[in-house]
Amino acid sequence: MSHGHEHHGEEHGHGPKVLPASLAAPEEALKAWRMRLLIVGALAAIVSLLAFSWTHEGRNHLLRGYLLGFMISFGFAGGGLAMLMLQYVSGGKWGLLLRRPLEAMSRTLKLVAVLVIPVLVLMKHLYQWAAFPNAAATAEAHAKGLMTQEQMLTANAKHAMLSPGSAIGQTIVIFAVLGFMAFLLNKWSLQRDADPLAGTQESFDRWRIKFENLSGIGILIYVILLTDGAILWIKSLDVTWYSSIYGLQFLVGQGYQVLALGILSVVLLSRFQPMKTLLRVTEQHDLGKFLFAFVMLNIYLCFAEFLIIWSGNVPDEIPWYMARVQGGWWVICSLDFICHWLIPFVLLLSRDLKRNKSKMIWLTCWMIFARCLDMFWLIEPNFSDAAGNLHLANNVGILAYITVPVAVLSVWGAFYLTELMKRPLMNVNDPHLEEMLEPEHAH
Repeated sequence: MSHGHEHHGEEHGHGPKVLPASLAAPEEALKAWRMRLLIVGALAAIVSLLAFSWTHEGRNHLLRGYLLGFMISFGFAGGGLAMLMLQYVSGGKWGLLLRRPLEAMSRTLKLVAVLVIPVLVLMKHLYQWAAFPNAAATAEAHAKGLMTQEQMLTANAKHAMLSPGSAIGQTIVIFAVLGFMAFLLNKWSLQRDADPLAGTQESFDRWRIKFENLSGIGILIYVILLTDGAILWIKSLDVTWYSSIYGLQFLVGQGYQVLALGILSVVLLSRFQPMKTLLRVTEQHDLGKFLFAFVMLNIYLCFAEFLIIWSGNVPDEIPWYMARVQGGWWVICSLDFICHWLIPFVLLLSRDLKRNKSKMIWLTCWMIFARCLDMFWLIEPNFSDAAGNLHLANNVGILAYITVPVAVLSVWGAFYLTELMKRPLMNVNDPHLEEMLEPEHAH
């Protein structure tokens, strides 16, 4: 991590910088980071199994913590794919720096597809609609006091979508379609650099149109599939909850965490060549402004939904929020607001912070943590025993929400670094590369 004052924009050379001879990722550094992640993941997994698997409550929290880790991993993989397509549609130098990290994130979809298997196998321990998959089962659960009448009626009405067989089918479709789009984009990226006409306007235009044609419709497809997945994996934890913008909230939340990880990756890699030469302060500043935009959009969407529900005061809608602001959950709600929104918003207002590598490393790490905290706030209050779980004297198993996600995300992070090592860190057949090699003139 860099220290002291950083002097930006003080290059006085009149010619462009020279592209490093090798664009390969710094393999030794990435292997060292990967090993640290694997060690942390192994220790977290051991602690999780030894400390929390002995009681029924502990096992429940292991599964809920695993769901949190899976959703954050899916956010990086699927969100990385969406951000990659957005970059191809919008263009610009900012995306050229992030393209290889985003491609590496999208290639982790195959790992995330494996990570979803425990959620599907053990779904009856998470979702009421899976535990009581038909009308007869819900009627019996209602008679025994395991479901309210509203839950019974709602589960029956949503049976076409929310049933074990349907959930498995939807999950397969989601990962198959996203995996296919990620495969094409990653394949074409290598083919573009190997194009015999590389560096010509004809090559630039041909590949730009090809990527835009897939990415334009691909973004729409992703939004639809993400909405389905968000409803299936998270929203349906409370089968009675309705939200018209739930998918959009998850989409923006994924952009929030993907940009944080992408900027963190690029800044850390700038300690080494070739990123040391390629990352100018101008592009880092632009990435910081883009991240700030996603923070504001995230705040707007979440607050707008809360304001509409609060002003409507409809009995069917307010219980979801009441469960998240009553008792000890008011503390978590306040921490979520401060960590997830307030701190990033205030800090990213600073121009100097966005141009400072050390501070951006700390801020992006903080934002990834805040996203995990927000996901905890979304998941845990859906369960009937959540009210007393915040008191460690009553339920130590709640700590599995720390150890299990750390284990899952460490494995995902190690795989992400493995994928990042497989390709050069920069696309050479891109017209913006020449602009990034120009010396900076503005302070």
